[in-house]
Amino acid sequence: MTHEQKHHEELIEGISKQMKSILDSSEQAIYIYLDDIHKVCNGKFASLLGYRSPEEWDKVEDSFTEFVDRSSQETLVKAYNLAMEKFIPSTIKVTWKKKSGGTVATSVVMVPIAYDDHLFALHFIS
Repeated sequence: MTHEQKHHEELIEGISKQMKSILDSSEQAIYIYLDDIHKVCNGKFASLLGYRSPEEWDKVEDSFTEFVDRSSQETLVKAYNLAMEKFIPSTIKVTWKKKSGGTVATSVVMVPIAYDDHLFALHFIS
């Protein structure tokens, strides 16, 4: 593991701990994204996509767009870039790919958040 990977592991653990009460208590599906490998979600998001647990979802290290239906990929990437480059939140429609192969249509609120001088994208899904 490189120094940067170890640092990113520490960052995702830290933000997970800081946001634990929100992740655990929210009635909405939530995930926090640093990069394709360093991400965390709550049980509601994992379940929405057909995973048994947030840990099972987190172990998937494909490009994040692999979770997103082709019809929504450009929209999600544009919203992510707005959040990360211009600090502009977005509410967008996203169709997700389920582990089983089906899809689920949602509304996503994406906001940029900072933790330990690093930018993350916080997503609330309904």
